[in-house]
Amino acid sequence: MKKWKVEQKDLFIPFNLKDLDFKTTDDLRDMTDSVGQERAYQALDFGFNIRQKGFNLYAMGPSGSGKYASIKAFLNKKAADEKVPSEWCYVYNFEESHRPLYLRFPAGRSKEFHEDIEHLLRDLRGAIPSAFDSEEFRNRRQEIEEEFKNKQREVFSDLKEKAKKEGVSVMETPAGIAFAPIKNGDVLSPEQLNKLSEDERKEIEEKVNKFQKEFGESIQQQPKWQREAKNKIRELSREIVKATASSLIDELKKKYEDLPEVAKHLEAIQDDLIEHAEQFHEAKEGGQQPMPIPGMQQPDPTESIFHRYKVNVLVDHSKAKGAPVIYEDDPAFQNLVGRIEHVAQMGALTTDFTLIKPGALHLANGGYLILDALKVLMHPYAWEGLKRCLQAGEVQTESLGQALHLMSTVSLEPEPIPMNVKVVLIGERLIYYLLYQLDNEFADFFKVTVDFEENIDRTEETMSLYARWVATLVRRDKLQPFDKDAVGRVIEQASRISGDAEKISVQMRGLTDLLREADYWASQGGRDVVAERDVQKAIDSRIFRTDRIRERVREETDKGRLLIDTEGEKEGQVNGLSVLQIGELMFGNPSRITARVRSGPSKVIDIEREAKLGGAIHSKGVLILSGFIAGRYLPDQPLSMLASLVFEQSYAGVEGDSASSAELYALLSALAKVPVRQWIAVTGSVNQHGQVQAVGGINQKIEGFFEVCKQRGLTGQQGVLIPEANKGQLMLRKDVLEATEQGKFHIYAVKHIDEGIEILTGVPAGERNENGEYPEKTINHKVEERLRSFARSAKEFSGQGGGDDK
Repeated sequence: MKKWKVEQKDLFIPFNLKDLDFKTTDDLRDMTDSVGQERAYQALDFGFNIRQKGFNLYAMGPSGSGKYASIKAFLNKKAADEKVPSEWCYVYNFEESHRPLYLRFPAGRSKEFHEDIEHLLRDLRGAIPSAFDSEEFRNRRQEIEEEFKNKQREVFSDLKEKAKKEGVSVMETPAGIAFAPIKNGDVLSPEQLNKLSEDERKEIEEKVNKFQKEFGESIQQQPKWQREAKNKIRELSREIVKATASSLIDELKKKYEDLPEVAKHLEAIQDDLIEHAEQFHEAKEGGQQPMPIPGMQQPDPTESIFHRYKVNVLVDHSKAKGAPVIYEDDPAFQNLVGRIEHVAQMGALTTDFTLIKPGALHLANGGYLILDALKVLMHPYAWEGLKRCLQAGEVQTESLGQALHLMSTVSLEPEPIPMNVKVVLIGERLIYYLLYQLDNEFADFFKVTVDFEENIDRTEETMSLYARWVATLVRRDKLQPFDKDAVGRVIEQASRISGDAEKISVQMRGLTDLLREADYWASQGGRDVVAERDVQKAIDSRIFRTDRIRERVREETDKGRLLIDTEGEKEGQVNGLSVLQIGELMFGNPSRITARVRSGPSKVIDIEREAKLGGAIHSKGVLILSGFIAGRYLPDQPLSMLASLVFEQSYAGVEGDSASSAELYALLSALAKVPVRQWIAVTGSVNQHGQVQAVGGINQKIEGFFEVCKQRGLTGQQGVLIPEANKGQLMLRKDVLEATEQGKFHIYAVKHIDEGIEILTGVPAGERNENGEYPEKTINHKVEERLRSFARSAKEFSGQGGGDDK
């Protein structure tokens, strides 16, 4: 057995302190990039610099690998040297009020324009009423009104004089204008009129009718004269408003003449002011007002006009340095493309262009947007909305109801803003592969893959860089300095977390948590420098906090309620090893595996599968055992073996093939009728040729069986059988190392089932000789003879039964 025993030096690879010249992390320089992520940073650099459409990035890796922190730091550094992008505003559309227009400004000028417009409106609010109060306006308006009145008086006077010459008097009465005949300057009374001859009365009646008709015609001209007077007053109001506003607006147009669209908008404001000049005049004169509502302040009727001249600054970079780097934590549809808010007025919801709010795509325009892929996919229509914006190259702000065509009500339709954003999605690898497979458009929009490593090779160079990375994180989080031994213990733990002694985990979350907890325990101990014992205390404390379930399992095993033998020998019974993952707790646990055989149809029954407790991979492992048996024994005869395999006291699902070698050992033991040493536990998968293959969680599995043996008392015989391929992954706990060094516990590594069965039984496996037979008293000879006896029994039983048994 000694030739398969793993040497002490291979059970744990310590951190070599001699290679690093420092006392504490204060002596080490900061790292600008995360250690061991050359592939990811090369992809980031490529994705950052290429400006073609569709070359957005997907950063993939497990949760806690530091993807976000690394990408944010990289982009912040690169974006700081880039030009500050354009700013965006929404303004009123004087031609289509429901379609607000955007204005584009160089960095820092949108806010300036907003302030200039506010000053303009403030000046107009005072200047326009003052202009209507001016003596010039009043005199000119009075002239227009007098002109209208004079025209009325002139017409009436001419009519009165003409009628008088023809003997008709025009009189003003309370009932209106009256016409009466006159003689010798006096109005004739009815009695005098009756005394006249019929011809005279007829002549007078014709004259009165004539002048009544002429008066009616002059009355019909008065609305026209009124309109002419109003038009003149309107033109006067426009002239006054134009004269007042032009001087103020022309100054702004000159200031923004380098921005044609802005100058055009200022021209539109001026035209609209002139168009609504009469409303300013009516408001000044106290024209028609809406019915007052008790308890509510009545609005200024001109304020709605001034409101449309306001500027809604959507994106302001006045304080920015470089291109924006935005992370949207809640990437809902509205948070990406923006939203249109509403306000309640008199029981109704209203909105306008000033209530348009920016989304993450607006804020990141001209820069970089970081999104969590899973969060985007979880929000309704957010993923489709993002792709639509990337495809169109513009951001259309609308409600989700509008986007899905679920609303028929009239709402705002802001002009889409041109978009130039580099999007970085962060997520698990599985999400990337699913999107690539199931979404045909995904590859068109995210052409750059940024793959973050979980583990890196453990070399002198990487350990030196890792120490600097530790120092960088210590200073970033303002922790106490770590001495060299503490850094070494951190690297050893990182290697153990990776599951490979030749690797180091670069999982950011686990490392930073360990550093913070070690700093806490150093502070509790009153130390200014974190020592190795503080790191170990942090490791032990974390295990203890989550260790309740493992303790209960060990307790059940110790009390004999979970049956595990650590002494003696049993036929067809092997201690297999598995790993349980519950939250952040991961621990190994031994399980009893048993096999029973008899003559019958050639079949290996997987009881776990029959009970629907076995997963697909475990079932595959059992089928491989059938292939191994069929290929090795009685090659020229049909097999007649019925076997059953089971994980005893397994009440939940069993998955994985890491126990397939243990199941094969149990099956061979049952066939050969050779007992298996119960003080040795087994892990490893197997192929159809009997080669033992590597498995995961090797350290936890060894430690799990060690704990059971230690609880019952170490005998010096106990140990674990592992695959040879797992030797390089061993990073065992200190208590296990002490036991192996004292010869109280042993680790064996094998490449083939034949080696393992010899360790477990003490009987050599045996190889076929030149006659094609296995040597007697070997495992393989015993197995083959047992199978041959099964075949004879089956043949004899078949011959005795004949055909009548059918």
